[in-house]
Amino acid sequence: MTAADFETRVRRLVADLDLAPAEAVRSAERLAGGVASDIGVVDLGDRKICVKFALERLKVAAEWHAPVRRNRAEYAWLAFAGSVVPRSVPALFGWSAAENGFAMEYLDGSDIVLWKAALLAATTPKDEAATVGDLIGRIHAASTAGDFDDGPFKNAEDFRALRLDPYLRFTAGRHPALAERLDALSDGLDVARRVLVHGDVSPKNILLRGGTPILLDAECATMGDAAFDVAFCLNHLVLKAVHVPAIRPALIEGIRRFWIAYAAHVTFEDADALEVRVAALLPALMLARIDGKSPVEYLGEAERERVRQLAIPLLASPPSGLSAFLDRLVWDASIHG
Repeated sequence: MTAADFETRVRRLVADLDLAPAEAVRSAERLAGGVASDIGVVDLGDRKICVKFALERLKVAAEWHAPVRRNRAEYAWLAFAGSVVPRSVPALFGWSAAENGFAMEYLDGSDIVLWKAALLAATTPKDEAATVGDLIGRIHAASTAGDFDDGPFKNAEDFRALRLDPYLRFTAGRHPALAERLDALSDGLDVARRVLVHGDVSPKNILLRGGTPILLDAECATMGDAAFDVAFCLNHLVLKAVHVPAIRPALIEGIRRFWIAYAAHVTFEDADALEVRVAALLPALMLARIDGKSPVEYLGEAERERVRQLAIPLLASPPSGLSAFLDRLVWDASIHG
């Protein structure tokens, strides 16, 4: 889509949502970053808003397609999360069926920083991990209430296309010796329908506004296994611990504190059983972010190989829980410095 095409679509969206006349759009600038959507900041003269449209073909090297209807599920996730943790999601201005896109608050200012950027800059963590764990725990627990409407989130096919196939099953193809294990983990996630899963809880999708986490990018939202959101986020802390040795001990402690804060809300199933699934899934996601369709961009080849050396034994012999997982992670760090 050209810049002109994007602006034309933005004008239609703004008018369809009755936010302003189409001609009130002064500019529509696509933002960099992200692989699954066109996101832009729109200047309406008296204010700026953010708009988002899902892409059918994702912006990665490997061929990767996904249904664009996920845009509606993302909007529904943000709306539900906003009812549970209102200070930790952006304000929403409406979703357009005609344009399959939505408008929301544009978050900007000197007090806003991307959590990923802070971590990669070796900024000393201030217990953000525990705060995020608490938020995700609250959202998961609320989605198990008897009056929760799961209608917008029956998206198993989308989750399969966005997460299971490009991460676990694609990685299984690159590691035949681990294929049975990776496929089994994928199969288990594919049939789970217990809680509302965000599907992309990552520091790149979390802004810190005055220290308060703001959750974004719920394109993978579906009914699924709570273990996925927990393991997905903790995996990013593991990878940052490999890459940023200056804050490695704080990141490892952050993993512990995330789980403690999250587990306080686990009333919907046995917390110990959930922890076992998280610990089993973590090394699979570690390997997937190295050899899957969407590898992290900040690891050098030596670091990528180090992640493989850590993840593969953990996949072959799954840890009994997060403490056991972290014990082996700390051992690796002590060997490599």
